[in-house]
Amino acid sequence: MTNNVIETFNRDLSRGEQIEHKVLSVIQKTYPKAYKIEGYFKGYDLFVPEISKSIEVKSDEKSKYTGNIVVEIEFNGKPSALSTTEADYWVWWDGYSLTWFTVDLIKRCIEETNPPLCKFVGKGDSKQKKAYLIKKEVLYRYSLSNNNKV
Repeated sequence: MTNNVIETFNRDLSRGEQIEHKVLSVIQKTYPKAYKIEGYFKGYDLFVPEISKSIEVKSDEKSKYTGNIVVEIEFNGKPSALSTTEADYWVWWDGYSLTWFTVDLIKRCIEETNPPLCKFVGKGDSKQKKAYLIKKEVLYRYSLSNNNKV
């Protein structure tokens, strides 16, 4: 990897950890035993033992400009992210607010709205990913705040 790619990766990793801590602090107001999974763990980022639920934290601050949320399903030709998640909930930071989803609601959005599936190499990555680009206003209609029947 080039120095530029490493710098971008490290910056993004640091920013991601800041956002995970932000989500954790919100959760700990209700569930004080909630904790962040330390080190690399593919399944999820946070765990809430009081209710035995797991949370994956996502960030897409670029959505402020593009209007799209990137929902990854494959990286380097292998299933990833939404395809392999073990989390009960996903929460997105879009640069303005946190929006909560169950994994089933995200999958239902993809099923019902058929968003474009794109292949690209993300900034800070060296391998190709495959992801849905979902209009933010479309995906957010499937958020927990808009779906009280979960």
